[in-house]
Amino acid sequence: MAGLAGAGALAGAMNALAGGGTFAAFPALVASGLPPTVANATSNAALLPGAAASAWTLRRRLVAFGPLGLRAMVLLTLAGGAVGALLLHLTSEAAFRALIPWLLLVASLTLTFGDRLRRALDRTGFRLSAAPACALQFALGVYGGYFGGAVGLLMMAAWVLVSELSVVDLAPSRVLMLACANAAACVLFAAVGLIDYARAAPVAVGAVAGGFAGAHLGLKLPSAWVRYATLALTYLVTAIFFLKR
Repeated sequence: MAGLAGAGALAGAMNALAGGGTFAAFPALVASGLPPTVANATSNAALLPGAAASAWTLRRRLVAFGPLGLRAMVLLTLAGGAVGALLLHLTSEAAFRALIPWLLLVASLTLTFGDRLRRALDRTGFRLSAAPACALQFALGVYGGYFGGAVGLLMMAAWVLVSELSVVDLAPSRVLMLACANAAACVLFAAVGLIDYARAAPVAVGAVAGGFAGAHLGLKLPSAWVRYATLALTYLVTAIFFLKR
């Protein structure tokens, strides 16, 4: 259990510093002997308290943006998270095991190029109307509930199509939507028995501690160091899962 707590601490620190905590928690849970779908659901549940705490902390900085109100965004994300969790439940272990490396690769590439994608989309000046914006947010919620790796960066990149607000102004909404997708998924995961609570507990405790430590380290460490260390870990984990296929 000490190893799971350590993985949770690393995941919490990564989420606080640059994102990508799934790359620490999920492989550790798989290595502990859990089937991939159960490990994914357990990772989601273990990292939820940290996401919820961050959302609560930033609640006064939430602002509406784009053609959708904040309440509509929350409802769409909750619905998408629930659908994503249901899709995971319906995915066989063999199919999900085959998908894992590709999902990790998508998350790794998002961590690498998310900011560039956001800037490229911003330069187009294109903005979505209400209906496409609804579909976009629902899809992001589905991905968040199904796997969720780097979904926060995907949201920030995609939201440039619906809002002209800065990254700083959008950050509280990103944290809230992450918590909503995780929470909706956790409800379904708990209902169908996909969560291993004995393993989720040490990861959750470690993630809370790591989140506090990561927040303080973020004020002292050079951002380039944090970014390169995060990317090195994400690509290492992705390569391992490809090699184990």
